[in-house]
Amino acid sequence: MGHDLRRPPRDGRRPRIVLLDAERANPGDLSWDELAALGELVIYDRSPEDTVVERCRGATVAITNKTLLGRSTLEALPELGLVSVLATGVNVVDLEAAHVLGITVSNVPDYSTPSTAQHTIALLLELCHHVGEHARGVREGRWSRAPDFSYWDYPLLELDGLTLGLVGFGAIARRVAAIARALGMHVLVLRRTPQEEPGVRLVDKETLFRESDVVSLHCPLTPETQHLVDERALRWMKPSAFLINTSRGQVVDEPALARALRENVIAGAALDVLSQEPPPADHPLLHAPRCIVTPHIAWATRAARARVIAVTVQNVRAFLAGAPMNVCGP
Repeated sequence: MGHDLRRPPRDGRRPRIVLLDAERANPGDLSWDELAALGELVIYDRSPEDTVVERCRGATVAITNKTLLGRSTLEALPELGLVSVLATGVNVVDLEAAHVLGITVSNVPDYSTPSTAQHTIALLLELCHHVGEHARGVREGRWSRAPDFSYWDYPLLELDGLTLGLVGFGAIARRVAAIARALGMHVLVLRRTPQEEPGVRLVDKETLFRESDVVSLHCPLTPETQHLVDERALRWMKPSAFLINTSRGQVVDEPALARALRENVIAGAALDVLSQEPPPADHPLLHAPRCIVTPHIAWATRAARARVIAVTVQNVRAFLAGAPMNVCGP
């Protein structure tokens, strides 16, 4: 059982709002003015773990992106009423402790859907056309030295008529499916609920991995999905197939994927997430052949970051008005 929820101050004081890691969501190209209008806003670019309690002392609202707020931290902040997370995932907050202490936790759902879907397709198109590598070759003089009007250093793949397999079918996967169908692809879906969807075919895990020319991961990280893409699943895939991951790094058994790429079990992979971020320099996928890795940027367009800030302002305003929104529970 949780205690009664902590309420914002009603004695005329402006609430103290502490932003713990501002530069992760806003490196300077967006404004915090709307947030500042709601109270006494204190902004920190980064907050090492040992500074969080002191910085949040007396705060009504703490805003975090990746700064951890564990049980001991929350227990040390008796005036804290709201933790608003500048993200969809709330694993940086001890939700059970917050519930017991009466602290509301809010998040920002679905803010990155268009951007993440776009990045997924960008990774797919890079695997198909190797635009970056060919452009680099042209800058290095390869075209100028070519004996013909055209050249290509990698196989070029047309997507029309091929099959995309989506693991998970939330908002991002639905957007990816719509783009894939516009490119002429057939779409298979593996999802927890068996609800039929127009324009896609629901299949089991083995069927999806065996029949897909591209497998794209869009599922949350749970005990059931950790290492969902393991050596067995990779060996189900066609030798010509691609794997794309813009969900969570731990969904993939990364050493198994590196082996599959080295042994030509699959044709290529493109990932925006890894199990450890930033990765160590010797991470196996940073050196695997035919593997594209981007630094967890699918969410980070200016438009998406503007949405995450706008909804965070709404979360804080709603809490201060006594009607919290986007509330997350344990």
